[in-house]
Amino acid sequence: MKVYHTLKPIYNRNSKILILGSMPSVISRNKNFYYANKNNRFWNIMENLFLTKFNSNLEKRGFLLDNKIALWDVIKSCEIKGSSDNSIKNVNINDINYLLNKSNIKYIFVTGKKALYLYNKYLLNITKKEAFYLPSPSSANASYNLKDLTEKYKIILDYLNL
Repeated sequence: MKVYHTLKPIYNRNSKILILGSMPSVISRNKNFYYANKNNRFWNIMENLFLTKFNSNLEKRGFLLDNKIALWDVIKSCEIKGSSDNSIKNVNINDINYLLNKSNIKYIFVTGKKALYLYNKYLLNITKKEAFYLPSPSSANASYNLKDLTEKYKIILDYLNL
């Protein structure tokens, strides 16, 4: 089924790092917010890294902006079955340079192998910025527990402090 990315990027001119997923899950698209599936561990990772707690999407959005983190996805539209990255085909890519030109983004991180593959295939030559790989925070990625994911995502803190 053809799916269109309907979530706007979260960023401002002070954003220093950009975290890109592949395509929002069905739940995220329905709830109109990034990583909205309660089983996805992205927000738990952020809580662990920054020693904070989120009670609403508004707080999450404010947290990202306050910490100079931009959030978006590689894919603008694609054919996908449910939320499965493995089923993605016929991809159209988001205009990542739009964000780069309207912000202070210096570093790009991708969550998951599909996001990395698509970024390298379609965007690397355009942005001229290597993307740092982070394991997918999806609960489908059973090879990492929350502690392991938090450890892998600590690299974000290093690049925010550069």
